Formats: sequence, C-alpha cells, structure tokens
Amino acid sequence: MKKDHKYNTDSPLGTGGGITIIGSGVIGLFSAYYLNKQGYEVTIVERSNGDDSCSMGNAGMIVPSHFIPLAVPGMIEKGIKWMFNSESPFYVKPRLNLDLLSWGLKFYQAANKKQVERAMPALRDISLLSKALYQELAQTPDFDFAFQEKGLMMLCKTEHSFEEEIEVAHQANELGLKTKVLSTKELHEYEPEVKPDVAGAIFYEGDAHLYPNQLVKNLKKHLENKGVKFLYNTEVTGFEFEKNEIKKTKITQKINNTTQHSELKTQNLIIATGSWSPLLADMLNIGLPMQAGKGYSVTYEQNQGKKLNIPSILLEARVAITPMSDNLIRFGGTMEIGGLNDEINMNRVRGIIKAVPNYFPDYQIDMPQKEKVWYGLRPCSPDGLPYIGRTNKYKNLVIASGHAMMGLSLAPATGKLVQEIIDNQNNSIDIGLYKPERYD
Repeated sequence: MKKDHKYNTDSPLGTGGGITIIGSGVIGLFSAYYLNKQGYEVTIVERSNGDDSCSMGNAGMIVPSHFIPLAVPGMIEKGIKWMFNSESPFYVKPRLNLDLLSWGLKFYQAANKKQVERAMPALRDISLLSKALYQELAQTPDFDFAFQEKGLMMLCKTEHSFEEEIEVAHQANELGLKTKVLSTKELHEYEPEVKPDVAGAIFYEGDAHLYPNQLVKNLKKHLENKGVKFLYNTEVTGFEFEKNEIKKTKITQKINNTTQHSELKTQNLIIATGSWSPLLADMLNIGLPMQAGKGYSVTYEQNQGKKLNIPSILLEARVAITPMSDNLIRFGGTMEIGGLNDEINMNRVRGIIKAVPNYFPDYQIDMPQKEKVWYGLRPCSPDGLPYIGRTNKYKNLVIASGHAMMGLSLAPATGKLVQEIIDNQNNSIDIGLYKPERYD
C-alpha cells in the first residue's frame, strides 16, 4: 500500500494494511528499503529480537566472482569424502529426514554441466546489479558501511587446484568479469606483509567487501527513521485467505512477558525468512525445497606488522578472510547441512583456524572460545539459485529466499527486484531461473 492510503484497525498492536515483510535479515531489510523509497507502508515481522541476522557475522564479500552455483559436478563425491572429516569445509549430518533426502536428490539432478552453464549468466547478472546498487548506496549520506572495492584473491594451495581455477577464470572472462592470474611472487606484491605458501592465485578485480554489522545497523536506523514498522519477537501463526489472495497475517507478539495475538491486514506479503522460509511456505501449502547450511566466523584484531589487505578465499579449505574496518579481520567458512539448530561444532571452527597458516605460514591465530564464535544458517536451495518472485498460488505473495552464502552479496538486487515485482515493473534482470515454484 502506498502511504497516501491508510487503514484503520482496532488491533492492540496498531497494525494496518500495506506490505508485510516476514524476516528482518538483510534480504528483508533491502526489500523494505526499496519499497519504502517507492512510498509503500511497510511492516517487518521478525521472530527474534533482531540481533541474530545471518548476515551480521558473515564475510562481508560482494562477489560477482561467485557465478558458479553450489550444485556442480563432482560436489557429491567431495561431500561424501568430507563427511568423514570433522574439520572439513562441507558436511551433511547423516539423519533420516525425508526433506533432506528429497533435497539431496534435487541437488544431484542439478549438479550437471548443462544446468551450471544456464545458471552462470543469471548469477553474474544479479551479482553485478547488486554491486552497482551497493556503489550507489555507499554514496548516500549517513550510510557508511566501510564499502571497499579491493577485489578478491582466490588462493590455491596445490598446482591441481590452481590449474582448475585458471579454467574458472577463463569462464569469468567470457562472462565479462576481469581476472588476473598471479604467481606467488606477484601475489606477494599485493600482500607485502605476509608470505603466502601457495601455488598461485586468481585475482577478481571487480569484487568488493563491506562491514556487515555497520550495514545492517545503518539500514535498520534508516528504515525506522522513514517510518517502517518493526515487530520483533513476533511469530507468524497463520493466514486468512480470500480466493487466491492472502488478506491477513496472524501474529503472536511477546511484549513485557505478555503474549498478544493480532492480525496484519496485508496487501502484499513477502517471505524473506532465510532458512525458516520452508516453514512459512508449508503454512501456505507451497513446496520450497531448502536446507539450512551452517557457517561459522571469528573476528580478531589485525596482527600489527603482518596485516592482510585484500579479501581472500583459501580455495581448498573453503575459508574466507576479510580485512574489515576498525582494524578487524574476519575468518569464516564451512557449510554444515544439519537442520535448524543452534549448536556450535568447534571441530568445524578448528578447521577454519588450522587452514590459515597452511596458506600464510607466518600468520597465526588462536583457537577462539566458544562464546566468541558466530554462526549463521544459510538457506540453500538444491540448485544453488535463490527463490525470487511471485507465486502462482497467491497473487499477492512474493518469496525472496534461498541465497545460501550469497545473501549479503545479492541483497540489494533482491530487494530491488522485489520492489519491481510488487510494482509490476519490468525487472532489471531476467529472473526466470529464480521462480519460487520451480520444483512444483
């Protein structure tokens, strides 16, 4: 609903009609940002207190370089091998679960050359759109989130991996992405304070990074100042329908040790709840294949005299390293498919910590205490592509989820696309591969 139309309501929460966004993660926030700019009245419903966004502790990388989806040929074999290593970068917790088995079958079906070649231009386009929107946002007053365009290093420990990554770089060049193939000596010119022990590196010139904590904080503050309503500690319990429209969203909110039940009149509903999206989709009888992939990160102060300058990925270990503002550096990684849980597996964290000196022998970091470890549940679709679009079942429902490790990187583009979908505008890019009901 545009702001020149108001609803009256007797709700104790003072809720009115308009656009309801479920989820206050970075996808929900950017959806609200672009809809608010168009004059819509927006309410964001969040099950938590808003402090545990999956984006807060991630690597902060904006990565057009990541144009290859998670589901690729050979990943199944690697996954089986890694399952027997408690410190490996990819792990599927063995369990009898029909949703997991169904997801695994779809993953296997998507992990083929034809599907990957279809996906690559789509991922490139949404990544480049997102980067352009970040560049625009970084020029906005009062929106400092330490956005830097320093590129990204893909560090290869072995000659075999280096040769494979050179082939990926050639694919990137064909897609219009600029790369440089670097020897160890050339790499040292980019990182003069450390001595990498690698076979070589690929430098992706067009990548960028930011400080996620600042971004999320500034987005929330901006939206609150613009009149976007946040309902924290609020669970969605159901919906009311009229034909093929969702008319009301039923919610339960905890306020001062009391529970209040209410309804939100809803002209358009957006599901942006990350790994929890399938639970809401189930309420609406919509199948949304997805598994939560847990990732971990730890943040330290930079070592004086041995600073890393450019974000990097330790390729074989699948560890991301991001120098951030305030002299901080973040190490993150792993993909642990283990369901919706808040357990911290310190073996996975140990795998991240141990990988760093394998690539930078003179860069040592201590194993963190458990309470210093951040984790996030990344929403993984079987084919490695997000779900973005209207549903066929309900004409006023838009789903924006399933971005896996790319949520922060793709968030502005996703938010912009959501706004265009709501406004029935032509989309900035082709979103045909992102249809939410592509598995129905």
